[in-house]
Amino acid sequence: MHERVRQALQPLNLAAAFTLAAIGFGLRYEIPAQQQPLAWTLIGTTLLSVLALDWLPRRPAARAALYALQAVCGFVLISMAPRTGIAPVVLVILIAELAMEYRPRVVLVLAVVLNAVLYALLARGGHSAPHVQIALYIGFQAFAALTTHYARTAEEARDRLARVNADLLATRALLADSARDNERLRVARELHDVAGHKLTAMTLNLRALAADPAFAGRQEIALAQQLSSELLTDIRGIVQAMRHDRGLDLGTALRALAAPMPRPALQLHIAESVHVTDPAVAEAVLRLVQEALTNSARHADADVVQVWLDCADRRLHIRVEDDGHVRGALREGNGLSGMRERVAGAGGELALSTSERGALRIDASLPA
Repeated sequence: MHERVRQALQPLNLAAAFTLAAIGFGLRYEIPAQQQPLAWTLIGTTLLSVLALDWLPRRPAARAALYALQAVCGFVLISMAPRTGIAPVVLVILIAELAMEYRPRVVLVLAVVLNAVLYALLARGGHSAPHVQIALYIGFQAFAALTTHYARTAEEARDRLARVNADLLATRALLADSARDNERLRVARELHDVAGHKLTAMTLNLRALAADPAFAGRQEIALAQQLSSELLTDIRGIVQAMRHDRGLDLGTALRALAAPMPRPALQLHIAESVHVTDPAVAEAVLRLVQEALTNSARHADADVVQVWLDCADRRLHIRVEDDGHVRGALREGNGLSGMRERVAGAGGELALSTSERGALRIDASLPA
């Protein structure tokens, strides 16, 4: 409920509500009293359709139906008062919304159709100069369309920059992890090769001293033997632990990758058995999830993407599933084909399918 209220109070929605209210009050002086309820019903329907664009799931067919409903309401209002210049403002709002949704060519075609119908309604209603009225409103519509188009372009550029930044942050996290992992391995080798070797030599020398009759029974030598043996055991344990703890932090990198995206949200499930040490495998996982997030946002209109990581039989298993809906038959575009090629290049396998509710499901496995 709070989310819907927040969406309804967005600046563009408030501007549309204020404009529609002004149209309604303006029509009070242009149409008979018995038509007032119908006019306010049409204005209320238009406002609800504007708000529904934010409230309802982002289905192309549903959004197109809402735009068509706004156009019908606007044309009915125009036909009720064709000789005034108040009702056509509804089409200015509609053109601005279309410019935010569709490409400029599509908006241009739709604007031509809408203005042709507007001209016919004005001419049929007895407007004295419909061509002047059309020219005036085309200017308003162009201004609104260009403003929203540039706002949309700026928003897309900001989103692209945010994704690139997230990509860099995720890659940096993997590189930092890889550097720490290599340094940990180097230290483990140094401890094993240098300290371990010297402690072994010390233990052998102490054993030789203990066997010398001149030092036999000396408590200090026995204590030194015990301490050197325990220290050697401790160092071997530390080296083993440092080798065992090797692994890249996939969780941090994946969360950094998804952080700037407003939707879909990433829900990550990483099993304790997941232990990735190869940067190439980690990079493949990162790119797979990145493409899955992008695909879910663009084509499935998903709100949540679930990612499961698990290790079994020396293989890293990745499963990705969103809560969206695949429209039409499942086809591999450039994104999914690139995902398959990247996984295959890392020695893995990829399978695509749809879940019971029609969402895209990605199953992949890579060498652990």
